[in-house]
Amino acid sequence: MKSLLTLVIAALFFSCGEKQEKKETSNEQAAINNQQPDTASLQPLDKLKVGNEKFVAGHLLHPNETVTRIHELKNGQQPFVVVVSCSDSRLPPEIVFDQGLGDVFSIRTAGNVIGDYELGSIEYAVEHLHCKLIVVMGHENCGAIQAYAQAGNGVHEEAHGKDHIQSLVSYISSEKEEKAVPENQRSNIDTLVKANILHGVTLLRSSLPILKPLVDKGEIQIIGAYYDLDSGRVLFEKQ
Repeated sequence: MKSLLTLVIAALFFSCGEKQEKKETSNEQAAINNQQPDTASLQPLDKLKVGNEKFVAGHLLHPNETVTRIHELKNGQQPFVVVVSCSDSRLPPEIVFDQGLGDVFSIRTAGNVIGDYELGSIEYAVEHLHCKLIVVMGHENCGAIQAYAQAGNGVHEEAHGKDHIQSLVSYISSEKEEKAVPENQRSNIDTLVKANILHGVTLLRSSLPILKPLVDKGEIQIIGAYYDLDSGRVLFEKQ
């Protein structure tokens, strides 16, 4: 019962996010209206929100995409966020958040699954590049999640056999958050996507030896996000 309640809450915080965003009349919206926002003083999550609002509104600034920026980064990088997202070509983080070179430490896999290599990359970004924010971003109509949904009927394996996509399906199938989805909701891809996002966030928040102690001390923040293919808007987990 508790796991089901957690899953329902997880689904709700994304659906409520858009209404909350529309009500905000903060410095973020003022910055968008001016189209020359001073984002240097913003917190990492606010930078992402400002950038995504510009993307949705069609007011992209394309910052940090110059030869000068290339030269600045030659001797090192200081990304302000780690984004773990799906490899889907429709949602590159640097574009949907209107960021540039050296801003985003991007980790992309189909279905935004997180294995040892991805986890090691995240730990590197936190320990050595001092990223304070990690975002796990899934999206509407995720193909990897659809493959998982079809696997219950044997559709994928029957058509393709034991290919490497089956490894992705097996990973997603093992997630306890997916197993907690009621049987009558397993055909709802949106519900499965949000369960998968919740899994990624939970996994990282409890990861030892690096991430969990930093989360517990409030030194890093790990949140979930959902990308809407219709609007381009990113809905963040309520804080």
